[in-house]
Amino acid sequence: YRYLDLRKERMQRNLQIRHRIISAIRRFYDAEGFTEVETPMLTRATPEGARDYLVPSRVHPGSFYALPQSPQLFKQLLMVAGLDRYYQIVRCFRDEDLRADRQPDFTQLDVEMSFVEVDDVLESTERMFRSVWREVLGVEVAPFARISFGESMERFGTDKPDLRYGMELVDLGEVFNSTEVKVFRSVLDGGGLVKALVVEGQGGLARKALDALVDQTKAMGAGGLVWIGVTPDGFKSPLDKFFSDEERAGLLETTGANEGDLVLVVADFRHSVVYKVLGGLRTRLAERFGLVPDYAPDDPGYWRFAWIVDFPWFERNEEEERWDPIHHPFTGVVEDTIDYLESDPAKVISKSYDITLNGWELASGSIRIHDAAMQSRVFDALGISEEEQREKFGFLLDAFKFGPPPHGGIAPGIDRIVALAAGETNIREVIAFPKTQTAADPLTGAPASVAGDQLELLHLRVEMPNNDK
Repeated sequence: YRYLDLRKERMQRNLQIRHRIISAIRRFYDAEGFTEVETPMLTRATPEGARDYLVPSRVHPGSFYALPQSPQLFKQLLMVAGLDRYYQIVRCFRDEDLRADRQPDFTQLDVEMSFVEVDDVLESTERMFRSVWREVLGVEVAPFARISFGESMERFGTDKPDLRYGMELVDLGEVFNSTEVKVFRSVLDGGGLVKALVVEGQGGLARKALDALVDQTKAMGAGGLVWIGVTPDGFKSPLDKFFSDEERAGLLETTGANEGDLVLVVADFRHSVVYKVLGGLRTRLAERFGLVPDYAPDDPGYWRFAWIVDFPWFERNEEEERWDPIHHPFTGVVEDTIDYLESDPAKVISKSYDITLNGWELASGSIRIHDAAMQSRVFDALGISEEEQREKFGFLLDAFKFGPPPHGGIAPGIDRIVALAAGETNIREVIAFPKTQTAADPLTGAPASVAGDQLELLHLRVEMPNNDK
């Protein structure tokens, strides 16, 4: 009965905001000399980072189309074709687990430009967002912050920080550099991190609530959580008896904690775990204890946009003991780090960038590789054989032989943009006919079984999974 839900004033308002935002985006890019071009819906699978939705071909038995996760390759080919400024409001599809900010089919603004570098894409896109917010919401948005990936992780424990409040992570390596506290000593000696987060006014939190925080920390992958309540009589903590007076004083000075505050400390050899845990706690506890300032939506302070730049190209997969790519394989590499591709992947920096707003990732983009030899080198570094390169990307590599210009772009998510503009916390509320958390459509009953003759026409048969295995 979604059609009845859509009668509500709130839902009508959300769909109107969506319409106005998309219209404003089109006006902006039309005025900037961009051309909107539609790209194919039925294409072939590309390594975009998620599972594809596949469509069987009746006329090519045993072969499948893939619904696009993005128009990535086609927009790069448009740059080769000489269309210097392209955009498209496009439907995309990803077969991945759903969250509040994800749907299996979604809408994105796709943008690509020729003869640009990172700053050109950032400047154009930022003007677009400020123009849309001015036209649709009547708000003059402040210039976007620009934060490197490394700085964002160090300060906030995440690459999509909410800048409306503080609660920044603090490094305690210097405070405990001579400590006898075993859990800190072993981590620091092994090159790990000891970092803290201060929760204002929660030093008197009940033991049951503190134990629940410890359990949450363990569920996120850490070995545990050290909590320290700052009281008039000193520290309240299971580890206080092991701290020296110098360490107590250093902890207070470094964290800036005051009487009545709660200090949470995570120590781990794995830097990623420290960031994940403290970044997650920062977000949850700020919401739980009302530490996010109560700005009105027409207050420019409410809209804290940020560019996150200088992403690494690879991340360490500790379980598989290998380096995995963070981005699609067409992402450009910062020139000074190219020579580390084969020898030291940790040092390779990408020409990619994200837009975040109030803790949500709104867009990702990059300057692309436009040289066939360089593209093949990246494929080699990713372990993609020359045969596989030709099979999957031969058409792109062939196109690069005809002199592609330097190019780059970005792809903001329309559903997320509208949700934030409308004050919603779930993108379902700004989509007319969304899917459920199980990727089902209660209105139409999709997905559904199909008749045997249809399967026969497509040369398919269904084998149900054996749940006993």
